[in-house]
Amino acid sequence: MRRYFFVFLLFATGLQAQTPDSLPNTQLHDVVVTAARKPESLRRTPEKITVLTAITMRQSQARTLPEALNLLNGVFVQKTNHGGGSPFLRGHTGNQTLTIMDGIRLNNATYRYGPNQYLNTFDLFSTEKVEVMYGAGSTQYGSDAFGGVIALYSDLPKLSDRIRPMGQVTGRWVSGGMENSARAEAGISGKKAAIVGGYSARRFGDLIGGDTTGRQVPTGYHENAWDVRARWNPANNWEITAVHRHLAQSDVPVFHKIQLENFAVNAFEPQKRNISWLKNEWKPQGDLLQSVSLTLSRQFSEEGRVSRKNGSNILRTETDSVRTLAAIVQSNWTLFRRGTTSLGAEIYHDRVFSHREDLNETTQQTVQKRGLYPNDATMQNWALFLLQNYQLHTWTFTAGARYNGYSIQVNDTDNGAVDLRPSALVGSLGAVKKLGQHHYITANANSSFRAPNIDDLGTLGIVDFRYEVPNYDLKPEKALNLQLGYRYTGAAVSGELTVFRQELRDLITRTRRGLDSLQGYPVYLKENTEKGYIQGAEASLNWAFHRFMRWENAATYTFGQNSTKNEPWRRVPPVFGRSAVVYSNKGWFASVELRFAGDQTRLAQGDKDDNRIPKGGTPGWAVLNTYAGWAGRHWSVQLSGINLNNADYRYHGSGVNGQGRSVSCSVIWALRHN
Repeated sequence: MRRYFFVFLLFATGLQAQTPDSLPNTQLHDVVVTAARKPESLRRTPEKITVLTAITMRQSQARTLPEALNLLNGVFVQKTNHGGGSPFLRGHTGNQTLTIMDGIRLNNATYRYGPNQYLNTFDLFSTEKVEVMYGAGSTQYGSDAFGGVIALYSDLPKLSDRIRPMGQVTGRWVSGGMENSARAEAGISGKKAAIVGGYSARRFGDLIGGDTTGRQVPTGYHENAWDVRARWNPANNWEITAVHRHLAQSDVPVFHKIQLENFAVNAFEPQKRNISWLKNEWKPQGDLLQSVSLTLSRQFSEEGRVSRKNGSNILRTETDSVRTLAAIVQSNWTLFRRGTTSLGAEIYHDRVFSHREDLNETTQQTVQKRGLYPNDATMQNWALFLLQNYQLHTWTFTAGARYNGYSIQVNDTDNGAVDLRPSALVGSLGAVKKLGQHHYITANANSSFRAPNIDDLGTLGIVDFRYEVPNYDLKPEKALNLQLGYRYTGAAVSGELTVFRQELRDLITRTRRGLDSLQGYPVYLKENTEKGYIQGAEASLNWAFHRFMRWENAATYTFGQNSTKNEPWRRVPPVFGRSAVVYSNKGWFASVELRFAGDQTRLAQGDKDDNRIPKGGTPGWAVLNTYAGWAGRHWSVQLSGINLNNADYRYHGSGVNGQGRSVSCSVIWALRHN
């Protein structure tokens, strides 16, 4: 532990840096969208934001979107199973972090507390970039943004000066049979319109761990995805964009349940997500109104779970699906000579379908039972929001407010009808002060909330290592976030140091109901019972010490305390980070990377009861990786050597160990024009 803490101090006491993207030569003045819901310079954004591009994901040969986020400072990805991946932002994960795609909320009425697998239901091959905003987001996007916002952006096709075909083929292989993936896409572009479609087929074998871990059976699964992305400019100041994305995974095992909880079968089967959206944006030529847009979207997610205990002849099949319809209206104005104003309204409507069937494999008789959630429950949320930006000499000020109203209706066969109508008013204030040519001081304060959803209110059944029963008397969780930062944007050195503190109250937590047990599991229900705080620091340093080479360093420290129970906050990541030397020149690149995490022995009682966490805590680890490749006009090749030291390691709270020593290779052919 001491050696990792020393590395953190080394990073934190130097000239700190945080480039928006971990590998390519991007700078802190890159344009970001998430904080203001429109393009803004990152230099003048008080919120901390990091950016991950498709180039970085290709060069690092990231397997999935969750695993790609490990490249970003401040993001710690827990994996309950190989088909999952739950990012932690400032000590929060699950439904306490918000995920959006192209400005559309993805968190729905059944997003669970704690780690989940939902981010892995999006294909990274059709994702252009990811922006992560830390410790903020409720003012901009509503409920759930305690830890922050993970914003996915689809890879929209580019327009061209004349009609041109587009195409790309990608193949990826990992040693040990751990992966065989293929991706093909084709399209056409012109002066006014462009459309592209793609299909991905991926086969993941059982995950092989390091040193003595060996092959973890069963962990492998299959995945297929397809998408269509289009844009049309019927006039110079008018753009219409449309996207449809579909992903399906089959037979995704939950490894730790089979290994540790006496299950013969336990898997997600199937795991699906569809999202379609249409955006119509008009940009008039006047001085007052900059733009107005209308976005309509439809989402459908399905989670199936199949399980059977050893020695039992009952095969349980559970299916939960959510259909979400949404409409978003936003307008951007220049109401003040030195500032911009964004006004908007949005509405989301979720309908939940939940079923369970128990099959006696001996008699082939089936019994229909209540699903995990009340069937045909609905959750609607609507909001009005205002975001303001104002520049005065070397200062940039931001402010925002949002009012959110909810209507949650449940007709539970076991507990009767429920009509819950929570609401919340949240706001944010921020400032950036430029000091000289390269120095910036940032400050941000914002309030966050998380409205109780149908997973909080109506869960009935086995969840992880407990049996949950419904509670329909819940109110929103609340948080106050404070952040202070320093940025440096020199030509050779650039960086950022951020310190933060979050005060939390009215937290919805699982509480044990005496000594009751059902089906061998202790009985819990959720209540607004706890308060606490999370604080820490995120630091990094990037130094371009040669024309073609740079040194990247990053580390994060998080401390959380449950004030109600007088114990550590649950699932808090240890000190973690990365250090890498990167070479890039004329299409060639190479890097050597060290990823590390310290011991985490500071455990809440819930951590001690979690069979995914070793007795006494999760040991620290360090893993050495190498990446190399070449990109030409039509062809590119990437090679990776992962975990060269073949360490046995586990991200804190995960249900599987990390990938052992292995080699991967990707080959891409793309049709490009001069």
